Amino acid sequence: MSSYAQDFAKALSIGRPPNITRLFPNSKALLVSGKVIDRAMLAKGQAMTIAANGRNHFVLRGALKAAQRAQAALILEIAKSEGGRSAYCAVNYWNLARQADQIINELGITVPVAIHADHYGIKGDKDVTDAKVEIPSMFEAGVTSIAIDASHLPDDQNLLASLELNQYIPAWACLETEVGEIKGNEGLSTPEDALFLIQGLNAHGIFPDWIALNNGTAHGIQTSDQGIQVELTTEVHKALEPYKVSGAQHGTSGNTSERLKRIAQETNTTKANVATALQMISWGVKVNEFGNAELDGDGNFIKMPGQGVSDQMWAEMQAYAAEQGWSGGNYKKINLPFENKLLAQPASVRARMVQAVEEFIYELLSKVFNAEGTAALGVEAILEAGDYDLGAKGQRIEDPGQWTPEMIRTKAQELDSDKGPAGDFDD
Repeated sequence: MSSYAQDFAKALSIGRPPNITRLFPNSKALLVSGKVIDRAMLAKGQAMTIAANGRNHFVLRGALKAAQRAQAALILEIAKSEGGRSAYCAVNYWNLARQADQIINELGITVPVAIHADHYGIKGDKDVTDAKVEIPSMFEAGVTSIAIDASHLPDDQNLLASLELNQYIPAWACLETEVGEIKGNEGLSTPEDALFLIQGLNAHGIFPDWIALNNGTAHGIQTSDQGIQVELTTEVHKALEPYKVSGAQHGTSGNTSERLKRIAQETNTTKANVATALQMISWGVKVNEFGNAELDGDGNFIKMPGQGVSDQMWAEMQAYAAEQGWSGGNYKKINLPFENKLLAQPASVRARMVQAVEEFIYELLSKVFNAEGTAALGVEAILEAGDYDLGAKGQRIEDPGQWTPEMIRTKAQELDSDKGPAGDFDD
């Protein structure tokens, strides 16, 4: 048995959180806290891994195969809009871990994988109330990492909601927080915005592993050449260094490889979300080198011959979208009604869908994100801790007496309240 195989076996015996061992007692899948993935990237340095939004089963398979090839630690995720109670995908918060575990055991995948509930959106009091029941149910279903996203709210309400909900997140789980809705070059996050959120959490003994910013990118199909603002991201991360929080880059699709390399090399980012590009690639839609879908002269997606879904299935998908009045980014809503139809295609078609996703992600992991070889570093982090709980990176710096609810509301008045236009920025 190789050295890595021996270390992997040890990590498997101690590194799986309690919810995972309860759900999958006989599994050989190393499903871990997102903390393990973050620590692996930090150990390598100037590295980030993909957080693959598994909008369909084929994306999950392709992502896992790519991670195995690259020997990279991996994050599989789904957002609330994609896989919550009002989902437009069949993959959801409550079956993502089950699908991942099945695929990993079937394919013999031997890299650490985190199951991340992305963009768990909080837009008001009702969402907070619902979350107190829903968040525990997600961890009971195998989630190992969560993003509490109250960025749709004013700064003080974002912080207060995050404080209120933290008690429902297991201490061993990885926590992502967000400041500023991800909406492109409107209402960009500032160091002051980010510090307010992180300092307020810190004062109450909460140490997020990741923070997501509105640093100039957008969800879905990127419509601006601006994309990720590397200098802004660097500035914000520099301000946050005393609190030891890593960056989570959202809206990766549509940005150049060079810009993404700079994010890995020049900022403290260890997690990069990719959603729309993977969906399009699995279907066989033509994408450019940035992962953005290309359109024909009539503004329609270009289906690549002999790639992705069958031509007959694509015609059916197009007809269904037309009936619903869906175009452009709204094609994402096809995922739920067509999942079983896609799974019912011939084996050769299913295989090429997976293969296309695998090749795209492998290229990112090995040549852009610098994540190759991080699986061993994740395993090493587990063995060094001797446990599934790696603990917090940060420690309390702030005085809790300065961060009471009343003082939080007062401090928030000093921040710029113009966060850009209202809208739906969930994915």
